[in-house]
Amino acid sequence: MKTPKYVARIARLPEVFARLAEHPDGLPLSELAAGFGITVEELRDDLTAFYTADVGSEWLMGLTRPEVLEFLGADGDEADPGEAQVVRIVHPAEELGVEYVDAAELALVYSAARSLLEIEEDPDLAGAIEVLTETLFGEAGAAAPGPPVEVARWNRPLPVLQQARDEHRRVRIVYSRAWEHGVSEHVIEPLRLVQTRRGWEIDAGPVGDNGALRTYLLSNVREAELLDEAFEPPAALGELLAAARATTRVRVCLPQDGRWAADMYAERVELVQDDEESVVVDVDLLPPLERRVGMLVLAAGPLSFVVDPPELDVAAAVMAEELLVHHAVE
Repeated sequence: MKTPKYVARIARLPEVFARLAEHPDGLPLSELAAGFGITVEELRDDLTAFYTADVGSEWLMGLTRPEVLEFLGADGDEADPGEAQVVRIVHPAEELGVEYVDAAELALVYSAARSLLEIEEDPDLAGAIEVLTETLFGEAGAAAPGPPVEVARWNRPLPVLQQARDEHRRVRIVYSRAWEHGVSEHVIEPLRLVQTRRGWEIDAGPVGDNGALRTYLLSNVREAELLDEAFEPPAALGELLAAARATTRVRVCLPQDGRWAADMYAERVELVQDDEESVVVDVDLLPPLERRVGMLVLAAGPLSFVVDPPELDVAAAVMAEELLVHHAVE
């Protein structure tokens, strides 16, 4: 089944908005379109369709942090989107432009919805996706039930892992490590599949020397082979699974255009303070705590930092140094 064209266009939007966020004064539509190898007309259609999209459906609830998109003419004055030559992102406090839902969050929720639809038929969810498609591009019939190419690739090992969990059989996986460099091979005992903001995750045995389970990101599983070897779930399985999802609360300060990183890396986010330039949030993070804090702060940008506990504020610097050493060109 052919992948609907709107999927690729939605997937591109987070990169478009990220590029705009780097240019507070905005960018000419011609320059922005050229950077993505598309026409000005296609980019204009995508942007105007996106910020006029109906996001009132229940499956999009919780996307409560709007940005403002402003279209300008060559003279710098506000212009009709159909004739504008420049586009920029501004803060809602400036009362300019039209609100839109944060693109990074929409992409995450959209991908999660499509991946869930792959394994569980849900007419309400399918209807919500179809409504969004029609709202964005006016193509009610284009919402094919098949998932986007990217989502299908990420979830390809899912049926194997579901079968292994249900039948208590081991699985050999080739895995791109999330917190260290390189690719490794493991034989795992799938115990639970959890869908998070980051996609599907697998809590699996065998129990390590530290008495804990390991968690794997499905998107990092390159290969998965179901083995004939059976396993017995460990004793006190409930306690082990609860410990695998135990979180630590950290307070961070993030720039407004980097607040998406909290949702990406945290299990829960609680707003503490919000102003025009930055936001302070309490985030509940899974282990490995230092690395997850480091990735969150790095992703949010140079103006982000840890408020409490202060000793974790060095996590981003440590992570940055490791990345620089690993990717250094000799």
